[in-house]
Amino acid sequence: MFWYVLKLMVLLPLIGALAWASLKFAKRMEGRFMGGGNAPRSVRIVETQMLSPTLRLAVLEFHGREILVSAGKNGLVRLAEAPARPRPEAEDGQ
Repeated sequence: MFWYVLKLMVLLPLIGALAWASLKFAKRMEGRFMGGGNAPRSVRIVETQMLSPTLRLAVLEFHGREILVSAGKNGLVRLAEAPARPRPEAEDGQ
């Protein structure tokens, strides 16, 4: 019984530390693989609205157009498309 408790006291913090380290590493690497930081983007998420736990509406800006899409378990479905609205002055510096 003593041997079991000793292993538990050693391995449990070790497993917790490894899980924490892997999450930190994944968060740090996410920026490198998801666009490289300051690279210009052709798609911008303008707004999202949650309809249910599995369904969300999103407005995407792509090449001067705003596209309304539904995002769910089955993927994205284009619902509507319109010319992009002009950006407010505060966002132009981004």
